[in-house]
Amino acid sequence: MTNDNDLFDMFTNGGEHQDQEKNARQIASDISIQSDPSAPPLPPHRRREARLARKRARQKKRRRLYALLLILALIAGIGFGGYKVFNVIKRATQSTVQKESQSLDYPGPGEGNVLFVINEGDDTSVIAKNLVNAGVVRSAGAFLKAVELADASKKLQVGSFELKKKMSAAQVVAIITDPSQISGALVIKPGERNTDIIKAVVQITDFSQEDFDAVLNDANAGILPAVAQGNYEGWFEPGTYNAKNASSAREIISQMVAKRIAKLKALNVTEDQYRTVLIKASIVEAEVNKSDYYGKVSRVIENRLAQDMSLGMDSVVAYGLGIRGTELTNAQLNDSSNPYNVRIHKGLPPSAIGNPGDSAIKAVLEPEEGNWLYFVTVNLDTGETKFTDSDAQFEEYVKELRQWEVDNPR
Repeated sequence: MTNDNDLFDMFTNGGEHQDQEKNARQIASDISIQSDPSAPPLPPHRRREARLARKRARQKKRRRLYALLLILALIAGIGFGGYKVFNVIKRATQSTVQKESQSLDYPGPGEGNVLFVINEGDDTSVIAKNLVNAGVVRSAGAFLKAVELADASKKLQVGSFELKKKMSAAQVVAIITDPSQISGALVIKPGERNTDIIKAVVQITDFSQEDFDAVLNDANAGILPAVAQGNYEGWFEPGTYNAKNASSAREIISQMVAKRIAKLKALNVTEDQYRTVLIKASIVEAEVNKSDYYGKVSRVIENRLAQDMSLGMDSVVAYGLGIRGTELTNAQLNDSSNPYNVRIHKGLPPSAIGNPGDSAIKAVLEPEEGNWLYFVTVNLDTGETKFTDSDAQFEEYVKELRQWEVDNPR
């Protein structure tokens, strides 16, 4: 291996021989002697040789400098060439990655039929995994890339979709972000009543109202826990169900109840509190249309029960009559034969009045702190609701609502 001195010598010594170097060292020695004041003067020919030696030394330094500059230039050249090579490699790598990405996606348009369900709470990674397992897309990466390119992460719809096997990821994204493509599934929204849910499932399946009534009225069906006291209201967990492919009405009802129980357990609700929590949460969900107020409504329920006051909530009264709160008449509000008339009957109603969602249940488990006893939604369009513990202030809020109704006739 050539060392640094050898490399410099390649540029500085050229074809000089060893005897020339020997002479140069001798002359250098003479120069050293001449620099000593006590030494005798050199003869003329030796002084001339000394001058030549100094000249050759300066030339040798210049040659070394030129050699160093040349080496640096070569290194710089290699660096520039390396940069060009790096760019070539980078472009080739990107091309390879792109080709590999394309190879991880089906070209489409697909084959066969797949009923694919996206549930409430499913994120893109869960959807990607489910699509791969269903044979719809070739890889999770291809789907996630398609979602990114379409900026569709917040546009994915909950529901059931008619897809195919071996579709391109872009095709899938286009369908599952389009609400009009949702089909063949039962979607339960928080707050919906059982009667509305059963009507919806009858429309999308081959099962009749009578099929469901037979299950709901069967005291020995073994679907509900004992604490439910045989009443299914509130026990259908909101979400999306593949009802179209169910084998029976019983299977559909069993799925909804099983998911409800699983959710209550996940929220750490003890079994002896299932019924009470669902009743309270269903009232919270029905009384206001903004989740921001759930915690306060929950506290009003607790405060009124603690003071042995009737709940006085019209949504409960209306449920007992199979109508909506806006349809109530004064006669109905004073009808004590309605077991759900909580203007007259104290305590909680006999059952839930709808199927509450997570937010309402959590509000019941952790009510906001406050002394409120009343609340009035003063704007039915925006849902603005005002709370108070004063009878007089409550009456003022009622007047405000009545004026809004006059200004906004339905």
